[in-house]
Amino acid sequence: MSTDVNLLSKGLKYLGILVFLFIASPITLTIGFKALKKFNDTPKEFISFIILIIAGLLILFTIYFAFKTFKILLKALFNN
Repeated sequence: MSTDVNLLSKGLKYLGILVFLFIASPITLTIGFKALKKFNDTPKEFISFIILIIAGLLILFTIYFAFKTFKILLKALFNN
């Protein structure tokens, strides 16, 4: 059992992106809820809803990307 170095480097790059997404997703969600609280009953309220929708999609993409990243890392380490 040898490690595929090229696939491992790709997996580690994806892991770096995943760490960024793990940080950016909850921050975006928090910004959206704070904007919703601040812009309550104003014409700018739709901006906070747009931010919340983007944050929700970003969280779903982060979960998908995490599974994809760990699948690549496992494939690189165990040669499946």
